[in-house]
Amino acid sequence: MSPASPTLTRAVEFLGTPALATLAMVALAALDLLGAYAAKEFHLTEGIGWAVLGVGCFGVLFVVYSASLAYAELAVVTMGWIVLLQVGLVVLDRVKFGVNLPPDALVALAVILLAQGYLVLRTSGTGSA
Repeated sequence: MSPASPTLTRAVEFLGTPALATLAMVALAALDLLGAYAAKEFHLTEGIGWAVLGVGCFGVLFVVYSASLAYAELAVVTMGWIVLLQVGLVVLDRVKFGVNLPPDALVALAVILLAQGYLVLRTSGTGSA
C-alpha cells in the first residue's frame, strides 16, 4: 500500500496517528508471536501446515510494517513492537512450554522492558528521539 491509500488515509483521519501506531504495534507483535509459535511447532512436529502459517504470518507482518511506517515513526513502531513481542514470548514460553525463569532473570527482564517502554513513550511524546 502506498501512503496515499484511501483506506489508510481514512483510518488515520478516524483513529488518529497515535492510535494507528499503537494498533500497528499490537498487530506486528501478534503476527510475530504467531509466526514464532508456528516455527516452534514446525520444528517439533515437522507439520508443513505450521511452516505455511509461519511464512504467511511473516508475509503479512511485512505488509503491516511497511504500511504503518507511512503514518508513524520507525523508532516508535519498532520499539513498541519489540516490547510487546518480548512480553508475549515470555508469556508463551511460560504457559505453553513450561519455561520457568529464575527471579534474577525476571528482574532483569522487567528493567529492560521498563527502559524500552520509556523509550517508546518518550519518543512518541516528543516527536523526536
